[in-house]
Amino acid sequence: MLKELTKPLKLSFIGGGINSSIGKTHYMASQLDSNFSIVSGFFSRDKSSNIDSQKNYNIKRNRIYNDLDKLIKNEINKVDFFVVLAPTPSHFQILKKLILSNVNIIVEKPILSNVKEANNLKKYLKNYNKKIYVIHNYIGYPAIREIEKIIKKNKFGRLLNFKLHMVQESFLRIQKKDQKVKSWRKRDYKIPNLFLDLGIHLFNLSYFLIKKTPSSLLADVQKVKNLVTDAKILLEYNSKTKGMFWISKSSLGKRNDLSIELFFEKCSIKWSHQNFESIFLSYPDGVIKKIDRSVQSNLFDNKRYNRYRMGHPAGFIEAFANMYEDIASKFLKKENYYVFDHNHAIQGIKFFELCTKSYKNQKWIKNIKL
Repeated sequence: MLKELTKPLKLSFIGGGINSSIGKTHYMASQLDSNFSIVSGFFSRDKSSNIDSQKNYNIKRNRIYNDLDKLIKNEINKVDFFVVLAPTPSHFQILKKLILSNVNIIVEKPILSNVKEANNLKKYLKNYNKKIYVIHNYIGYPAIREIEKIIKKNKFGRLLNFKLHMVQESFLRIQKKDQKVKSWRKRDYKIPNLFLDLGIHLFNLSYFLIKKTPSSLLADVQKVKNLVTDAKILLEYNSKTKGMFWISKSSLGKRNDLSIELFFEKCSIKWSHQNFESIFLSYPDGVIKKIDRSVQSNLFDNKRYNRYRMGHPAGFIEAFANMYEDIASKFLKKENYYVFDHNHAIQGIKFFELCTKSYKNQKWIKNIKL
């Protein structure tokens, strides 16, 4: 637990039941470092699933709800954060009610489904004197944070180009009954779900690592049964850097192939989710350097990121847990730039609405202002 906390911060979940794709991950991650305690929730509209979640999460029976308004009314003075883990299409109405109640909010990415919702939400945010914390779990990985420090501390010259991939097979893979893709994930709205679900991670990672948003973009997609399942997005920056996102849910053999490649004038940096504890730096003289948690580094070897000894991998749940500890730190008014708020999240929504416009018109979008 953070030394500034005398007791865990209290959470109330909206969505995130045991049958959801991400709920149990948030449950485990929030508990890992004893900074948070889940005390109440409206976990599912399905009453039996709601009760099963209450039992599995060890919540008192009188602290679960079948109605959002009752949850907010009864818990507003009892919890420190409401955590929105419901499906993305329902986020706007949930966030609107929470903002009007002036409570602290954590929300799973993406924050919203489209720019119209974002613009409408801004009207309610005018009198809201807090930040909405948006979970982008991959920047919770110590390796990603180490890469960001490496770039800051070293003079590698100009970033020439980069490639960020997040490639999966879930829309084509034959799946067991309890592993089937949720129906709402297989519907495209104004912005294709592929962009909101996977692309938003790449937008966040690229901004975190290079501290810039693109000036131009060109998007091309493939569809299966009228659903966008694969996309390549070319990016250009005012700094003359070029980049590419590849996002897919129709690439058989790819479980969750997230990879980062950054090509500077004097060094390249490579990291992959499949080998998430290793960073590879390549230099002009042919030398390739490997960095992991076992070597002296900027933060990779910090005690915080080594809950167990080196050689025993720290992974997905721990990355989420790192994000929760960052939020607790931010709540205590401590400086923490790993926590992104609604402003950055809304930039991501705007970016992917432009990507949608680009692929439909088959044209570059120039002079982007997010």
